[in-house]
Amino acid sequence: MKQFGKILKFELKGYLRNKIFVGLTIFLVLAIALLMFLPNIISAVSSDSDGEEETTDRPIMLVKTETPSLSEFIVPYFSETFADYELRLFEGSIEELKEQVRNEEVECAFAIDEALTYTYYVNNLSMYDMNAEIANEVLQNLYRLNLMLSLGLTPEQAGEVMGMQIEYQTETLGKNQMDNFFYTYIMIFALYMVILLYGQMVATGVATEKSSRAMELLVTSANPTSMMFGKVLASCLAGFCQLLLIFGSAILFYNVNRKQWADIPLIGSIFDMPLELFFYLLIFFVLGFLIYAFLFGAIGSTASKLEDINTSVMPITFLFIFAFIVVVFAMSSGEIDTPLMIVCSYIPFTSPMAMFTRIAMSTVSWYEIAISIVVLVASVAGIGVLSAKIYRVGVLMYGTKPKLGAILKMIRKA
Repeated sequence: MKQFGKILKFELKGYLRNKIFVGLTIFLVLAIALLMFLPNIISAVSSDSDGEEETTDRPIMLVKTETPSLSEFIVPYFSETFADYELRLFEGSIEELKEQVRNEEVECAFAIDEALTYTYYVNNLSMYDMNAEIANEVLQNLYRLNLMLSLGLTPEQAGEVMGMQIEYQTETLGKNQMDNFFYTYIMIFALYMVILLYGQMVATGVATEKSSRAMELLVTSANPTSMMFGKVLASCLAGFCQLLLIFGSAILFYNVNRKQWADIPLIGSIFDMPLELFFYLLIFFVLGFLIYAFLFGAIGSTASKLEDINTSVMPITFLFIFAFIVVVFAMSSGEIDTPLMIVCSYIPFTSPMAMFTRIAMSTVSWYEIAISIVVLVASVAGIGVLSAKIYRVGVLMYGTKPKLGAILKMIRKA
């Protein structure tokens, strides 16, 4: 235990004295501060302006119709619906209308032949352009209104029919996926970044010590298990110190500017994570980080040269990327409890992300969660001990790249 404490303290100091580590942390904290205070900054800049009236140039939308009776209804309806556009009636030919759109003199145009027939003209159709879909609904409502008027209804009666609202309520008996989607995604992405970053740092640190031959002295004077656990837990603590500063500052700056972000419910939902979910986040985050950090450390000890690290850790990286892709696709589709996700919830290499996602966005029985955590804890301990043995054997292997069979034979003999 004394050796473990010394190694942990030494490795942790190394991380905290690393200029890149400290600089990146400060940069991220300042970036978050700038983002959280952005509404105040914009407000201050606006208030310091010379007081001149701001003119907002809205894009122009042309509307051409051959039926005069439609113009009486279309102009007010379109003006209200497309409030972000400056609506203009166009009386020229279709070719002239096309030419204006093509030359980008106007943003877009509608040529309405009849109540239910029109052509939408736009130069470059954006993938987010919903104008045609909106126009469909407007024209359908106009058609229904005209039909009711032609059947003898008064404008007031027709307005009442068109203004009828459906009252409904939704009672969620399980989880509302949209409530937890954003901080679940943030947790998954943070775990992805931390594991790849710090896992690579652990592997690089081990390989550097091996290439300098300093590790040979350390292995003979210290317990390899203490060395491996000390290195991994030091990287874990360093990572959590960094995350605590980053996310802690984000929460602090958000609360200071809560009123300015009140109009954006999405931002508020990210910072209003339930306490129970935060508890599971910590468990799976820590265990997921440890299991991959041990693997990266073991792989790093088998690398003959520092340049071989990227190639050596590639299988571990691909395994983690596979887990990330499975979870992200499940979240995007909304199908959280697919057979693949359920299986991944119990596999130690994928369960930190898969099970947490299921807990956050679905209903999972307590015993399923308990089984996943127990399997994960046992796997962390087992892989940690195995990694220590690989570490002891790997640091003494130089020259050609060691094969898995040779490493296993040496472990059995050790």
